[in-house]
Amino acid sequence: MYSIAIDGPSGAGKSTLAKALAKKLGFLYVDTGAIYRTVGLYAKINSIDPKDEQKLSENFDKINIELKWVDGTQHVFLDDEDVSEAIRTPEMSMYASAVSTLPKVRNFLLEKQRNFSVTNNVIMDGRDIGTVVLPNADVKIFLVANADSRAKRRCEELKAKGQNVNLEEIKNDMSARDKQDSERKTAPCVPAHDAVTLDDSDLTLEQTTEKALEIIHEKINEIL
Repeated sequence: MYSIAIDGPSGAGKSTLAKALAKKLGFLYVDTGAIYRTVGLYAKINSIDPKDEQKLSENFDKINIELKWVDGTQHVFLDDEDVSEAIRTPEMSMYASAVSTLPKVRNFLLEKQRNFSVTNNVIMDGRDIGTVVLPNADVKIFLVANADSRAKRRCEELKAKGQNVNLEEIKNDMSARDKQDSERKTAPCVPAHDAVTLDDSDLTLEQTTEKALEIIHEKINEIL
């Protein structure tokens, strides 16, 4: 089984790239960020401070998260309710960033994430896949883009879903999350020592996908 890790900051295009690669390669795509967002949603629904590690850990046995694939698309369920759209808001992005700083939450979710790679060829994206979740991944890509490109993409993505968003607010939220994600003590968002950095600031999705495929084929050929 092969595993591909794609890490990088919010809005760099990790999920879009991972989905495109999974489709081309026939791999299973796992969006780990969605899992953290769902824990954040649970915290909000139950009026739990997303930074209250003790309170959240007391609720682990009640946080029932399932990933299901419908026509190749990952759907996330919380207590049997499809929350795939509910977790895709700027607010849930900040909740996810908050809960992801908590060691107990990360440990709680770690095994769930790793299990997917045991019986499947997987492409997994997040912020610590290559460093923590799949440290032995066959291919590690750290995807980056400049702040303007990232904010514009996220803004367009949210508007397409009917959300009323402001570009400057998105940019400010991303800046705050970048700081929190890169400076957290547990599993910060940093490139793995053996990751290949790919900047897609001025690239189309097709161009980014082709460059990523080149990296993947080169790395896998080295293994073979």
